[in-house]
Amino acid sequence: MSKKLWNIALVGATGVVGEQLLECLDEREFPVGELRCLERDKGVGKILEFQGKPVPVTALGPDSFGGVDIAFFCAGSSISREFCPVAVAAGAVCIDSSSAWRMDPEVPLVAPEVNPHRITDYWKKGIIAIPASSVTPLVTVLKPLHDVAPLKRIVVSTYQAVSGSGRNAIKELQSQVGELLNGRPVTSTVYPHQIAFNCIPQINSFDPDGSTGEERMLADETRKIMGAEVGVTATAVRVPVFYGHSESVNIETLSPLTAEAARNLLAAAPGVELVDDPGQGLYPLAVDAAGQDLVLVGRIRQDRSLENGLNLWVTADNIRNGGAVTSLRVAEILAGLLTTP
Repeated sequence: MSKKLWNIALVGATGVVGEQLLECLDEREFPVGELRCLERDKGVGKILEFQGKPVPVTALGPDSFGGVDIAFFCAGSSISREFCPVAVAAGAVCIDSSSAWRMDPEVPLVAPEVNPHRITDYWKKGIIAIPASSVTPLVTVLKPLHDVAPLKRIVVSTYQAVSGSGRNAIKELQSQVGELLNGRPVTSTVYPHQIAFNCIPQINSFDPDGSTGEERMLADETRKIMGAEVGVTATAVRVPVFYGHSESVNIETLSPLTAEAARNLLAAAPGVELVDDPGQGLYPLAVDAAGQDLVLVGRIRQDRSLENGLNLWVTADNIRNGGAVTSLRVAEILAGLLTTP
């Protein structure tokens, strides 16, 4: 019996996540029938390549989704809010990597290695939300620990690459580095301050309590995915790295969990690679995570200030792991569900 082919729409095909997803569709040999690459304005008319063949980027509109089975949304939240319902009405299931639907109680928020069972809830709105690229690696690492020693509290500081802000941010970092190395002043348009050779402790706008939208999102999405009443506090920092979000994670558990036990659990965890031999200079690095599908974890050690505390260092490619591969893994599981008798 021949494998079922799926008609795919890719919204935001020329963005950094969209381009990576197109590459991953080819690499992982997802059974694509028809492929439609869509953009709202910028990028329309561009020719992309898929499976060695040219694919034109066409304009996103109300008639873009007829006959589409799965629609990947890799554009901004405003486009997702407008066009996900249009795609669903045309018969597609939407997999959305923006923030538009993540906290909707009727939309499952899915990290494939953590809560894949929630994909079955797609029917409520026809939409599956993908977590933020800082949340997916965090919950992927914490889930196997939480299953053995339930989490009481999470303190996470994220050090996020500029690619999380899109292609213009990558260009801004490149430009600023060049200007500074040549003794010239820099201009900042994507970020409120110079990003080259600097760290900016602000991602998104500030809430009245002094937290940023990114920090609030980290806490809210982590609790929704983990399905636990765990305390979460976050600090989010933008750093001059092109690809790869890193996270310093401190956890407090309700029962004892040794660093050695945590290493053993994470060494066997799906989607995770243990890199933890500090004596040999081995620990997760953003440059090593770039281009990888796996979440790297290391620097696992007891927190001596707590009765049941651990510290960890987590790194993952925010574009490939955090957006493209996560979306595609959800599609692979969804495709299996839809073809099961």
